[in-house]
Amino acid sequence: MTPLVRHLAGLSMRSRLLLGILLPVGLLVAINTASLYQQAQRAADTAYDRTLLASAKAIGELLDVGGTPDRPQLLATVPYSALEAFEADNRSRMFFKITGFQGEMVSGFEDLPAWHGRIPDKGIYAALVDFYDDTHRGQAVRVAVLLQPVSGQIGQGMATIQVAETLELRQTLARQVLVDTLWRQAALLAVIATVVWMVVQQATRPVRQLSDAIEARAADDLSPIQAPQAPRELAPLIAATNHALQRQARLLAHQQRFVRDASHQLRTPLAVLKVQVQSAQRGDLPPPQALAEIAHTVDGATRLANQMLALAKVEQLRQQGDAPVLDWADTVREVALDLAPLVAEAGLDFELQTMPAPVRSHGWALRELVRNLLHNAVKHSPAGGALAVRLALGGAGARLTISDSGPGIAEALRPRLMQAFMGGDAPGSTGLGLAICHEIVQQLGGSLALDNRQAAGGGTVGLDAVVCLPLAVAGSDNLPA
Repeated sequence: MTPLVRHLAGLSMRSRLLLGILLPVGLLVAINTASLYQQAQRAADTAYDRTLLASAKAIGELLDVGGTPDRPQLLATVPYSALEAFEADNRSRMFFKITGFQGEMVSGFEDLPAWHGRIPDKGIYAALVDFYDDTHRGQAVRVAVLLQPVSGQIGQGMATIQVAETLELRQTLARQVLVDTLWRQAALLAVIATVVWMVVQQATRPVRQLSDAIEARAADDLSPIQAPQAPRELAPLIAATNHALQRQARLLAHQQRFVRDASHQLRTPLAVLKVQVQSAQRGDLPPPQALAEIAHTVDGATRLANQMLALAKVEQLRQQGDAPVLDWADTVREVALDLAPLVAEAGLDFELQTMPAPVRSHGWALRELVRNLLHNAVKHSPAGGALAVRLALGGAGARLTISDSGPGIAEALRPRLMQAFMGGDAPGSTGLGLAICHEIVQQLGGSLALDNRQAAGGGTVGLDAVVCLPLAVAGSDNLPA
């Protein structure tokens, strides 16, 4: 980024509007001024060219024809004082030159450059006249050339009369027109700048008021911004700000809840661990038994900490926006392979059926979801029982069903199963597994249901954990082949 771009990027709204309006207007004024100056020069040339033509005609009236009928000659006796009547003031000088029938010098200033042009086909004057710019004695001059027919008793011919005038008076007039124009244009720019500044000042007042209101807020005030008097153009900004504040409030509440729950839930295992260590130090239990109890407490605390971190990570993933597209079947098979030792240890009759199911999710979230549900199913299934995992497509979603052969869920526990630290009564349960699953499913836009499976003759014969997630839209990036 160049320094100029960085400087422009740091300008205020008022400065940007002033530049955006005054720069084009200033450019237009400059072009208009240059055009007016050229028009003033042309007008001055037109006005003073008439004087040059009048001077040339006055000289033409003083010409005569002499010599012989075979060789007529142009006669001219024109004193310079004859041109004084045509001089406007002392700021310009006039020169003339008269050329005879054969191109010979007759009178005037011999060093005045000769005319080599041609008479225009259509002129604005009823005379054989041509006007052009030239230099004489190092000065710029405007020259009028008049072809004047001259006749007398001896003969007739065409005389060439050149009258030149220096440009001081014309330039003075053009400069005066330019100065007058510039003053008016400068006044116009000043009026525009003042009006723009006042309008911008008035238009940005709601922005300043909104800024002052936000600045005056308390550091922990994340309530929506109320600005009913704000202009319509600020509505999207206020809505986006309120949305960001809502996300921050939710994230802050989640962090506060996590800190509160962590301090509360970890206090108990740490207190138990301290008692066990003190008991071991006193020798109340044999060392192997004391170490086994300490190891069991540490394992429980570690599992609790990991699950709490997993619950916090779900909220973190929610803040990351769009997730990649993954094949849910790959994740199900991967988790099933990881938990295969637990399945084999329990001697379960395990069944796995999957089919490709592209969903949009972070890989960690899918693995954590399947791992928690499958681990719960293994833990609650009796030894030698049946355990089935089926992943199928239905409608616009993918449906994962984990069917165990455990005791199911008591109706009294169902309302609080999805709440953190409100799990079932199984030994060693932290009550976080299903809460993690519920948070992940909510974040992925799906649903989670836990239904007791009833036998034909009545009675619960197992639990079906059913997760439905929306399929990724066809054509999404990273869509599995």
